[in-house]
Amino acid sequence: MSFGNRFWFGVFAVWLGVALSGCLPSDQNQSDEEKEPHFVLGKSRINAMDYQGAVEAFEESLEVNPHSSAAHFELGWLYDEKESDPAAAIFHYQQYLKLCPTAGNTEVIKQRIESCKQELAADVLPLPSTPAAQAQITQLVEQNQQLQDEVNKWRAYFASQQTAKEQAPTASPPVNPVSPQPVHNASTTAGGPVPDHPVNSIPAKPILGTHTVAAGETAVRIARRYGITLDALLAANPGLEPRRMHVGQILNIPAS
Repeated sequence: MSFGNRFWFGVFAVWLGVALSGCLPSDQNQSDEEKEPHFVLGKSRINAMDYQGAVEAFEESLEVNPHSSAAHFELGWLYDEKESDPAAAIFHYQQYLKLCPTAGNTEVIKQRIESCKQELAADVLPLPSTPAAQAQITQLVEQNQQLQDEVNKWRAYFASQQTAKEQAPTASPPVNPVSPQPVHNASTTAGGPVPDHPVNSIPAKPILGTHTVAAGETAVRIARRYGITLDALLAANPGLEPRRMHVGQILNIPAS
C-alpha cells in the first residue's frame, strides 16, 4: 500500500466510528439496521478476519433490506480494503452516499471512490506507444461502460425490490437478481450424510460452460448460482484464488 493510500486509510478509519451518523431518520432506524441478523453476523466475521464470509453476510442483509446504508458502507469498505475489488467498492460507496447524503464522512467516502477509480485505471498506465495507448484507452472505455451497466442493473434491482416491498409488505423476502438455481449440499447425498473432502481430492467434472465474473460476485455466490459446490468450482478452475477474483475473469463451470 502506497503512502497516499495509507494516509487515506488512516483518515478512513478515524471516520469509521461516525460512518452512519446523520443519514437515517432516527437513531431507532439506525439501530434496527445494525441489529438485522445478517448484519450482526457480518460484523462478527470481520472481527474474526473472515472477510469473504463478511461480504456474503452483508449481501444477504441487503437482500432483506435493500436500503440498508449500514450494509452498503460495510461492503464498500470490505471490497476497497480487504477484497481488492474497486469496482464493487465504488458501487456500494455510491449507494451509501445516495442513502446518506448528509453523512459526516461524505468527503472521506468521495476520496475513497476517486482512489478506487484510479486503481481501475492503473492497468493502462504508463501508456506505451501511440497505437498501443489508443487500444488500451478503447479497452478502458469499454470496461467503464460495462461497470456502468452493472451499476445501473444493481440500482434497478434495489429499486424494484423496494417497490415490491412497499406494495406487498407480507410478500416473501427479495430474491437474488439472477435466476434461482438449486443448491446442492456437498456434505449429503441421496443415501445420507457423507464426510467432506478436501478440494484436491474431488475428481474433476465435465465442463458445461463458462462464467464471466461481474462486480460484487464471490466464488460462493457463483457456485450457488449454478447449483454446484464451492469445491467443485475450485476443482474446475485450478489455481483460482476466491479472494483475488477480478471483474471480467472467466471461470469454468462444471456439471452439477
